[in-house]
Amino acid sequence: MTGINKAACIGGGVIGGGWIARFLLAGIDVDVFDPHPEASRIVGEVLANAEKAYAMLTGAPLPPRGRLTFCETLGEAVAGADWIQESVPERLDLKRGVLTAIDAAARPDALIGSSTSGLLPTDLQRDMTHPERLFVAHPYNPVYLLPLVEIVGGEKTSAATIKAVMERLGPIGMKGVHIAKEIEAFVGDRLLEALWREALWLIHDDICTVETLDDVIRYSFGLRWAQMGLFQTYRIAGGEAGMRHFLAQFGPCLAWPWTKLTDVVDLDDVLIEKIGQQSDEQAAGLSIRELERIRDENLVGILQALKGGDGGKGWGAGKLLKDFEQSLWAQGGGTTSFDPSKPLRLVETKVSPAWVDYNGHMTEHRYLQVFGDTSDALLRLVGVDLAYVEAGHSYYTVETHIRHLGEAKLGQAIHSTCRILDFDDKRLHVFHTLYDTATGEPIATAEHMLLHVDSKAGKATPAPAAVLDKVKAIAEAHAKLAAPEGVGRHVGQKR
Repeated sequence: MTGINKAACIGGGVIGGGWIARFLLAGIDVDVFDPHPEASRIVGEVLANAEKAYAMLTGAPLPPRGRLTFCETLGEAVAGADWIQESVPERLDLKRGVLTAIDAAARPDALIGSSTSGLLPTDLQRDMTHPERLFVAHPYNPVYLLPLVEIVGGEKTSAATIKAVMERLGPIGMKGVHIAKEIEAFVGDRLLEALWREALWLIHDDICTVETLDDVIRYSFGLRWAQMGLFQTYRIAGGEAGMRHFLAQFGPCLAWPWTKLTDVVDLDDVLIEKIGQQSDEQAAGLSIRELERIRDENLVGILQALKGGDGGKGWGAGKLLKDFEQSLWAQGGGTTSFDPSKPLRLVETKVSPAWVDYNGHMTEHRYLQVFGDTSDALLRLVGVDLAYVEAGHSYYTVETHIRHLGEAKLGQAIHSTCRILDFDDKRLHVFHTLYDTATGEPIATAEHMLLHVDSKAGKATPAPAAVLDKVKAIAEAHAKLAAPEGVGRHVGQKR
């Protein structure tokens, strides 16, 4: 088994909430235990941000969102879970106690991950009965968007556990990197700590303000790091001679007295107040939630740009997103049973914050997106799935007529149905209706003509018999239904 059927999250703060959102949006049920009185609100706000980000991140059909359950006890939360993620505050005694309690209550084969950013897994697993299934899974905030997670085993962690963990990260869109040896702070935080320490000295010595320092990062090497990291960036800096020339040219600089990395700045009250005041000024009144939304939108834009890198094959985190989308398209948003004797109910969704305009209504192009998703769901049903498309054939929409009958509003549950009106060996004539799920009232309709094409040859070709037979079975059943209201109307025609 390379998937996660059920997850448990112990702790629902910034990191725990991010894990919860990552699992839920991958279609995984999550049981949560967090004694904090505001846990439900905090997790709800994180999940709302995550759903908005995912609506911007990908047009691939996400699986139905997993079920979220808040449990009264730790034991209740971990019972039956395949993957248990601990995300309690960074204190060895607290984490060790919680992980030992998880170990005692969980299934013997459950995987147990700790979200620690620096504690050693060997120290964490000391009192566990089954220490072989404990590992560090150190993610980066926001967990639902940043795909990397450092996987670190302790002295008693089994190789089978590491292998199972790495296999289960891909299907939820994450990139696992196995750190070969356990060291304090692992790899990512070691790099961040070095930069952070130097940054604190620059502020302490009044070389610059926190805003200037952030500008130096985000307008320069931060942009390079987002897509090539450190070493590949420096390889290019070495010119045609590459990394060896770069090291020979700039290596001696490492011995120059530029840095204070080995000295620890005194974070006294004066420095804390200076940084706090400058940070307040930099935020310019924006709340943490507003900053999080801005961060997410920017990250989505960067990931989307990287997805188109390397001639469309994807680059870095963008390639990971592209591969994740391919798996989502292959799954088709989950399986559904269909009754061809009535319009096919193919898409169930909710109007996301990313889909609305300034009036709080769904924007025009999102109607087309939902109707396009409906066509895609129909095509998957008749055998025109991802593998079929990759083999060089598909149906292309060549004509569309959308009617707006009502308004889809923020947070509204909506669903769409599909009718096959007519077909031949090359053409597929369909009629979709978008409904308010709560009232059953139609919100919009769309009439489409699709043409079967050989995408490599760039021309229309007959669909194979295997596809046409499935289309025919649905079309014959739908022919017995009354014609849908609005079919065949032209633009401006009165109802």
